[in-house]
Amino acid sequence: MNNMQKGVAEFIGTFWLVFGGCGSAVLAAAFPELGIGFLGVALAFGLTVVTMAYAIGHISGCHLNPAVTLGLWAGGRFDARGIPLYVIAQLLGAIVAAFLLFYIASGSPAYDLAVNGLAANGFGEGSPGRYDLWSGLVIEIVLTAFFLWIIMGSTDGRAPAGFAPLAIGLALTLIHLIAIPVTNTSVNPARSTGPALVVGGLALEQLWLFWIAPLIGGAVGGWLYRTVGADSFPKPNIEGE
Repeated sequence: MNNMQKGVAEFIGTFWLVFGGCGSAVLAAAFPELGIGFLGVALAFGLTVVTMAYAIGHISGCHLNPAVTLGLWAGGRFDARGIPLYVIAQLLGAIVAAFLLFYIASGSPAYDLAVNGLAANGFGEGSPGRYDLWSGLVIEIVLTAFFLWIIMGSTDGRAPAGFAPLAIGLALTLIHLIAIPVTNTSVNPARSTGPALVVGGLALEQLWLFWIAPLIGGAVGGWLYRTVGADSFPKPNIEGE
């Protein structure tokens, strides 16, 4: 695949992640009678990754996340020269999705951006559970590191074939179940940037954390798997080989 194909695939995939994941929070979870709640939002984010991993994994690798791109580089799975293209495509996809989602949500007289938001991430006053900066920083680093560990492990050539998208999607679902009350769950700078640009104010002021923490976590997770999960043991001597 050429760079244009990879960039377009990352744009489309990240658009789907933000539109599907944040859209479930803004358009569905906002109405209690629909009953999707945190569980539904968490599942929606996981499903966006599962579906896109099968759809574009063979084109771009389906990163959809600057922290994943950086983590795969730290893990020795991605060429540093491709990082700018991927990150720009991911950011554009997330931003377009956020603005389109805002346009659709604004079609309801019950929607108010100042009141309902756009599933932006935050800490302190911006946190659903009013968790402080340090809680947000730690949980975003830890969960992004584990996300990269799972991505690296499930896509390892020694792992069971064909199940990586399911493992990665379920991991993202679990991550959201853990972190929605704390930060509204980022683990993805692009996902945080799109809604923050639309919402502005506090979400934009706190955006720095949702770049720094996921990038640190992604790099740590990728490096750890490269170090600990490396195939450093000789294959057994099997008769007939």
